[in-house]
Amino acid sequence: MVLLVVDTQKLITNEKLYNFHLFVSNIEKIIDTARKNNIEVIYVRHDDGPESGLTKGTNGFEIFEKFKPSNQERIFDKQVNSAFKETGLLEYLISQGEKEIIIVGLQTDYCIDATIKCGFEHGFRMIVPGNSNTTVDNKFMSAEQTYQYYNEFMWNRRYAECISLDETLKIMR
Repeated sequence: MVLLVVDTQKLITNEKLYNFHLFVSNIEKIIDTARKNNIEVIYVRHDDGPESGLTKGTNGFEIFEKFKPSNQERIFDKQVNSAFKETGLLEYLISQGEKEIIIVGLQTDYCIDATIKCGFEHGFRMIVPGNSNTTVDNKFMSAEQTYQYYNEFMWNRRYAECISLDETLKIMR
């Protein structure tokens, strides 16, 4: 089992996100529990290229301070929504014999969705803790509707197990 922390970067981890404070609190608890129980924490960062504020070398590209990786924790950088495409993450997880991924981070309707579906396609058991992914409003749905759509309808029992924070912490111990 590994914990995958996706795109929790300074530029986009802010109060515009649905349930921001609960999201931050839950991820802090999940990261802390993983570290205390020798579950590897792996980070993924999204690079939108030099024309954006979300590119390597900018402050916004770095991991949000409250989730900051320790020196030995791995970071994989990606340029598309899926954390598995051309990042080395898939090969690394296979080499470690991993079968289960707890996934948290940003954004529900973009990189979390793509990574959950790709992880499922690669045969991983994908575990999604409650209120540990989030997004912003889009022109079709509010952030809350988006969160509910993916977590309660799209992923659960199809591509992932969407479980409560307490259930997640319990299986991590």
